[in-house]
Amino acid sequence: MQFLFGDHTLDADRRELRRGAEPISVEPQVFDLLIYLVENRDRVVSKDDLIASVWGGRVVSDSTLTSRINAARKAVGDSGGNQKLIRTIARKGLRFVGDVRVTPLGADPPHLMSHSQEDAQEPSRPALPLPDRPAIAVLPFVNLSGDPEQEYFSDGISEDIIAALSKLRWFFVIARNSSFTFKGKAVHMKQVAEELGVGYVVEGSVRKSGERVRITAQLNEVATGTHVWAERYDRDIADVFAVQDEITEAIVAAIEPQLYAAENFRAQRKPPDSLDAWDLVMRGLSHYWRLTRQDNMVAQAMLEKATAIDPNYGQALGVLAAAHTFSAHMGWAEMSNAVPIAERAAIAALRADSEDPWAHYALGNVYLFTRRFDDSLAEFETALRLNPNFSLAQCYYGLTLCYCGRWQDGDLAARRALRLSPRDPFSALYYGIAAYSQYNGHNYEEAMRFARESIRERNDFVGGHRVLTASAGMAGRNDIAAAALQELRRVQPNISLGWISKEMPFKLDEDRKHYLEGFRRAGLQ
Repeated sequence: MQFLFGDHTLDADRRELRRGAEPISVEPQVFDLLIYLVENRDRVVSKDDLIASVWGGRVVSDSTLTSRINAARKAVGDSGGNQKLIRTIARKGLRFVGDVRVTPLGADPPHLMSHSQEDAQEPSRPALPLPDRPAIAVLPFVNLSGDPEQEYFSDGISEDIIAALSKLRWFFVIARNSSFTFKGKAVHMKQVAEELGVGYVVEGSVRKSGERVRITAQLNEVATGTHVWAERYDRDIADVFAVQDEITEAIVAAIEPQLYAAENFRAQRKPPDSLDAWDLVMRGLSHYWRLTRQDNMVAQAMLEKATAIDPNYGQALGVLAAAHTFSAHMGWAEMSNAVPIAERAAIAALRADSEDPWAHYALGNVYLFTRRFDDSLAEFETALRLNPNFSLAQCYYGLTLCYCGRWQDGDLAARRALRLSPRDPFSALYYGIAAYSQYNGHNYEEAMRFARESIRERNDFVGGHRVLTASAGMAGRNDIAAAALQELRRVQPNISLGWISKEMPFKLDEDRKHYLEGFRRAGLQ
């Protein structure tokens, strides 16, 4: 169904908003809000109506609701001052007051039709347009066991992956009922993409033999026809539901960073002057995870461009906040300058979308470096509740636990991040935090092993060089300590005992003294 008002066309079936022939980028929640207002234009819609319809009854802050209403007005050329289309009724709610014409699915609006089209009006089924964020369909996994009774297991894997991916707020995931219309059918991937309006397709198979099961999965990018990622999992199947949960967790944790990487490559193929806010976030994220000073500066610049395009773009604000705190933690920026900037961006990200795990992750970082340890842990726990497979939040949750003197818990969190996403672009961080937890546990050889692995992943990662230097110092490995200190000074020229004591957020004084002693023995002054 298409709704025409003024020079706008709101296509509910294609999930597309156009001004004339020009498509307008609209966030999914904003689009849903517009649809609900237009469909219920004969009455005043209350706040509770909107929350029940658009947010499924979840708790939503007033600031989040206001930002979505403002975005909806902006998308249709309206404003809170004019209220020509979306009118606020004091103490009652909202009403769409524009003149609306309705056309059926497949009919082009008048301003897009040629004379021959107007005469013929032949029905067509065009490909669904891609939404304003990566769209993914998970096809039913194929049961290769030869036993129809095993269908429940292969279907269950597919359904669980759909449910878990749906928790990733940055992606648009096709519902189970739509994806499962292709069950048992041999169809080309491009047909799936066109009918469901997606850019990525996940497919796989399940083969059970005795008490063993083999599950294969792959992520495909339709536009290029390439396999972005593929993996095989072999498991004992004594507890079928535990295996199903474990495989789902592993697949989803692996897919998320691969989607970011694929979106970055897609954005790189576009002319620089045609990048939209999402493209800039993906480009910025690809620089952020390289963990170097120069790349961090490039990431900040791209993310600031994204927020200039859309000041309420939560994804850009969340990553921008994280980039600033990381820069300060690595000694590349003054903590007193970077943290207030990060805090403003993180709070703005939460206002834009209080359910975005990245926003809570960003605020958790801010609270860590302002020594609000309980608040920091709470924010990371919220991020992990919203997305249990968010390995980067799991990693920084572990770091915060270490700074709070709970190194065993921190070690478990860091290892869980590594298990969730062993080939993650941020894996150098995960190894670095595992190394730091082992240092706090006085396991210096193990700390050195993890630190070397961290540096092997990202040669310029400051955190890995820090832990290697201090661990070698405490272990009495003087040659290694001297070489490590030289490399540390290369990647963080301002490193000193005074900087470590002042800027690193130790909760316990004995942990501060222990870390300083390692550097002192390595020769740092």
